[in-house]
Amino acid sequence: MEKLTEVLESFFSKFYKNDILEAVREGRNFIVINYSLLERFDSEVADMVISNPHEFLDKANEVVRDEAAKGAYEEAEKIKIAVRIMGIPDSHKLRIRDLRHYHIGKMIKIDGLVKRASDVTPQVEEAVFECSCGNQIRILQKRKLFTYPEYCENCGKREKFKVVDRKLFDVRGLKIEDTLEDTMGERPGQVTTIFKDDLTTKKMQKKTDPGARLRVTGILKEHHKVDKGGAKTVDLEMFIDVNFVESIDVDFDELEIKENDIEDIHKLAKSPDIYERLVNSLAPSMYGMNEVKESIILQMFGGVPDSLPDGIKIRGDIHILLVGDPSVGKTQLLTLAASIVPRGRYVSGKGSSAAGLTATVVKDNEFVGGWVLEAGAMVLSNKGVICIDEFDKMSEDDQVNLHEAMSKQTVSIAKATISATLPAQTSVIAGANPKFSRFDPYKSMADQIDIPDTLLSRFDLKFVLRDIANKEIDEKMIEHVIKARLFKTEAAPEIETTLLKKYIAYARQNSKPVITEKAARMMKEFYINLRENSGGRDAIPITLRQYEALIRLSQAAAKVRFDTEVREEDALRSIRLMEYSIRQLGFDPSTGKIDIDKTEARVSSSQRNAIMSAMDVVLDLTSRHGNQIPRDELIRELEGQGHKNPEQIVSKLLREGEIYEPRPGFISKLR
Repeated sequence: MEKLTEVLESFFSKFYKNDILEAVREGRNFIVINYSLLERFDSEVADMVISNPHEFLDKANEVVRDEAAKGAYEEAEKIKIAVRIMGIPDSHKLRIRDLRHYHIGKMIKIDGLVKRASDVTPQVEEAVFECSCGNQIRILQKRKLFTYPEYCENCGKREKFKVVDRKLFDVRGLKIEDTLEDTMGERPGQVTTIFKDDLTTKKMQKKTDPGARLRVTGILKEHHKVDKGGAKTVDLEMFIDVNFVESIDVDFDELEIKENDIEDIHKLAKSPDIYERLVNSLAPSMYGMNEVKESIILQMFGGVPDSLPDGIKIRGDIHILLVGDPSVGKTQLLTLAASIVPRGRYVSGKGSSAAGLTATVVKDNEFVGGWVLEAGAMVLSNKGVICIDEFDKMSEDDQVNLHEAMSKQTVSIAKATISATLPAQTSVIAGANPKFSRFDPYKSMADQIDIPDTLLSRFDLKFVLRDIANKEIDEKMIEHVIKARLFKTEAAPEIETTLLKKYIAYARQNSKPVITEKAARMMKEFYINLRENSGGRDAIPITLRQYEALIRLSQAAAKVRFDTEVREEDALRSIRLMEYSIRQLGFDPSTGKIDIDKTEARVSSSQRNAIMSAMDVVLDLTSRHGNQIPRDELIRELEGQGHKNPEQIVSKLLREGEIYEPRPGFISKLR
């Protein structure tokens, strides 16, 4: 112990004297030391950091307090500076699911994703008790349960001692799970981590909210589980007493991109057929769907987020919705997209946890207690891609929360004692099935899937994947499947998946193209022309949201080439994909024109115009016949004005409560 004290005094005096004095001047209650520096100074003491961290930290904290007292000319007991250790070797880094009993009491390092987080609460570090004889006893509170003295050392009495003083510190409990890269398809391990003192400041609290990716260094400890009666069981719960934490939640920086990778990426970007090669690298075993695949590829590269001078933020992430008949391959596309993009997640229906797709507040009784914030799939895939299958079957709460998540890219929650806003900078690929199994092109999308109109409008592109019998296409599809099964090379992606991941990550980090005047003018003309060529007096074939989607798609197309500017060819590519999307869903057979209401509303503009015209007829007939109009006369009047399906129009007005039947064969308008 004396040797340890001498080594530490020499180490801190030589390397960290100024840091200690600076911490005292700033009122900071911690200093950070580098493990590799300590290892070069004395390898035996460095080994103690791993094997016996309690003894090392107790002595190191004591030496630092004494050193601080010399410079501050104060009593060491009044100074509280904790020693935090960074740079623990990766040889001591573990997956959470690999933690075992022989790691207890050791210093370890883990990478994890914050699943839950409690509020910051005070906890007793040391309590001072007073005996009836006047003697005061100090007890360090190292256990979960509050510890009282067993007896008074002065008089020997065993009694209930009175608490006269106590030292407090702030504590926050986080539930951390293995990162997606570490799970390898297995169920991720979870462990409770305890953050104390300076690790609970407002700045640190923001960095460690649910969804954050952290590299945690700390001592693995244990405590007894308690049964319903409050008695301790033989089962132990492991937790990490955190000593040092750093964020690894940097956009796409998890991938190691070497010099030779960068050379390969730039070589690919210069290929004249790079877009075709990228499309052929996404689900090559699936025949056709080139426009859909191209859109997903551009979504992976993403647009350029922007902030306007008035504070409005414009997202760069692209959202895509796939609506399709059974067996067309939606699930395979979603699964593949999630596996290609770093931090990609695939969920189905109501999500992968109790938090669903966004976030929730749950009661935690495991360690810290109280209400804790639990992140959902969108928050956990922040700065990545989330692929949501069975999108139409999610809960109503998630539908409400997704409005904010897809537009503002945040998730706000205010429940129980917790009020928070979490980041959700996530691209969404959603798959949904029509209500009656098959998609009907003559009905609006909102009539065929259980998704609110306002949520549908958040998607930049919407595609319909239909299973239509066509001999020529069926033959080509089966030939493609046979070749893919018999000759595996036919199903191999043109660009290797590992290189494709690095390509996307490198482009997102290093390419921020600016829109040229020519490209902007081209997209403007497309926007204006579509709005002019509407299907009727109230039809809106394209809205400002689709125009913003055009910009995002064109920026993504320029990123593929690492171009500094969005050029005309990029604008043309975005226009072509937008036109393909709108024509699939927004083509109104009754007018022969494109109508965006058909993709996002339950009533197309032609239907709405017919209903408004019918109500005008009802008002006119009411002025002539009074409140009760013969139904046959209303039908004849509508036919005379050119309405093709007057019976359907009248039935729709009855269903929606605009009119009613006071008696058989007569119609009245609600007053």
